[in-house]
Amino acid sequence: MEPADIGRLTAVGDPRLSPDASAVVFTVTTIDLDANEYRTALWVAAVDGSSEPRPFTSGEHKDSTPRWSPDGASIAFVRREQDSKEVKVCLIPAGGGEARTLFTWKDEVSDLAWSPDGQRLAFTARVRDEQRYGQDKEKDQPPRRITKLWSRLDSVGWLVDRPTHLFVVDVDTDGGEPVALTTGEYEDGGLGWSPEGTEIAFTAGRHETWDLDYGVDLFVVAAEGSGREPQRLTETGPGYARPSFSPDGSAIAFHLEDWRSPPRHGQVGVLDRASGAVRLITTDLDLNCSPYPPARGPVWNGSDLLFALEDAGNTHVYRVPADGSGKPELLVGGDRQIGAFDAVGDTLAYTVTTPTSLPELFVRVGDEERQVTRIGEGFAADVELATPERFTATSPDGTEVEAWFMRPIGAEPGRRYPTLLNIHGGPFTQYGNRFFDEFQLQVAAGYAVVYANPRGSSGYSETFGREIRSPAASDDPRSGWGGGDYEDLMAVVDEAVRRFDDVVDPDRLGVIGGSYGGYMTSWIIGHTDRFKAAVSERAVNNMLSLESTSDVAGSFRMELGVNHLDDPDEYMRMSPITYVRDMHTPLLILHSENDLRCAIEQAEQLFVALRMLGRTPEFLRFPGESHELSRSGAPKHRVQRVEAIFDFFERNLRAGEDPRSAPSAPQGRRLGQLGGRTSLPDLASRPHPGPSPAPGTDRR
Repeated sequence: MEPADIGRLTAVGDPRLSPDASAVVFTVTTIDLDANEYRTALWVAAVDGSSEPRPFTSGEHKDSTPRWSPDGASIAFVRREQDSKEVKVCLIPAGGGEARTLFTWKDEVSDLAWSPDGQRLAFTARVRDEQRYGQDKEKDQPPRRITKLWSRLDSVGWLVDRPTHLFVVDVDTDGGEPVALTTGEYEDGGLGWSPEGTEIAFTAGRHETWDLDYGVDLFVVAAEGSGREPQRLTETGPGYARPSFSPDGSAIAFHLEDWRSPPRHGQVGVLDRASGAVRLITTDLDLNCSPYPPARGPVWNGSDLLFALEDAGNTHVYRVPADGSGKPELLVGGDRQIGAFDAVGDTLAYTVTTPTSLPELFVRVGDEERQVTRIGEGFAADVELATPERFTATSPDGTEVEAWFMRPIGAEPGRRYPTLLNIHGGPFTQYGNRFFDEFQLQVAAGYAVVYANPRGSSGYSETFGREIRSPAASDDPRSGWGGGDYEDLMAVVDEAVRRFDDVVDPDRLGVIGGSYGGYMTSWIIGHTDRFKAAVSERAVNNMLSLESTSDVAGSFRMELGVNHLDDPDEYMRMSPITYVRDMHTPLLILHSENDLRCAIEQAEQLFVALRMLGRTPEFLRFPGESHELSRSGAPKHRVQRVEAIFDFFERNLRAGEDPRSAPSAPQGRRLGQLGGRTSLPDLASRPHPGPSPAPGTDRR
């Protein structure tokens, strides 16, 4: 696999079953490398396999969010045409034909939901200030008035003058005017129609201090657009998300996350409409029941709820009685990661990825599972892929750490290879059993690969995830960033060197990571000279300044358990920049100029300090890109990024290597050389200093 082969990856996502469960509509995302653009088409497949899956829209645009009408006759979807600043919501006959534009919107449309009678469509969309965004020149725009901490979001842009609200529109009138159900400065999300079609459930922080306490409540609002204020159903405190009514309307299911003292496991819960009582029904599992990215909220299946959870590098689907009468039970498992899913009766549709297979669509009817699509098999047949080997390491304090090892493609017996330690972002995310193009590129370029889930990762106990809260935290103090997590990663390296001594060259170790993984990369080279080269990408280097410059400014006090205004020294103690004088490892710094999560000043601080100390860091800046460069940035930038990383490691880990023993695997094109077509997935954003992975990629 070469860097340009990134372009051959495909992403199957967002499957939705027809009301009679006979067909499933889903998305397939590709991109055109020559045009430097993403494209997404809708596909349809027969559940019983009586016909081959087929494209349902042309794939010339970005078609997403397919939703069946209740009678199964139509599919609504969102379309963004290439080079257009507007979005269309369209309807297309389920039997095929021309799509009809229901309405055009000037900003982002993020979700769709049919009313139970099929006469209306609810949607969430950003409402922009036309006095500002209607101007041709930015210099003609009026100043922005900021009163809340949350005013912008990475990969989304400004929120303060384009909040997300709920709307309904009649589907029988061409060009009908959507009716606003919510207004104000708040960010509204989630769409759940009541069975009788009179109410819509949604979530929002609609209280004065929502930007300080991160409370997100559950609301209902009248669906006819009468102008009545939304009704709050919950006591403000934790964060509710992705609500859905039970089939009889007696309850509302939701995801719950508590941002007041993260990380906490996401839970599935139910609110009783009659009493208002809230009951969590997944706490017995001690696993994260709200995986990131949130592909789907809890799905009603009769009187049960289906939900996804993270489990030691896997993502599975579970079933639990909504009334709490039984414990959650595994429905779809295995050494793999389940993505988006949907259920109708005893039919389940879901996407599946493994370390050596791109995301594909599967269906399960009763107890029988069948693979529906094989869109990525051509790629897998043309390139040799490596299978990871799982192992565990033991940290100095006895903590067991799950890790994986991948041998270089074509590795020769008795020969040792330069080895790269990869570190995921988050920190509350997980590496695991899914396809990750970066690992396959690295082994194809002749590197051994090591990756792990150190303390702070999700997929394990909540205690394990909270192990890196600050020791100065007022509640649940632990080691802090750069504590137990650092010890875990060093133990993983020690174990890999010992266990795979026939492959790993201990004198040619490299380390690479992005976001929190970039933080840990910078931290590592300030605390050990063991690695001969490092790539720190979109990193946190100064935690004190990040708490003021990030799009999620103010959130680190929650995760660390200490306020930077009260204890700035603790923030600096945990900051890699504090140890810059001890950094001697050759370093490549990668950062996007439009990164709002970890502002580029984080990279600039590290580069300037190292250069002023007479060191020779390399700094690669990507214009026009956000925090999500490696996952959904411009395709050409993505390829150039990988080429730059390999060029750097080649110079620092292979200098003087005997040409006769050079890897037989492809080394990739030189920086700037591009060609052919590519396909990579879009992504979702997250209000957290971590990553936003998508099908076909992993968490960095």
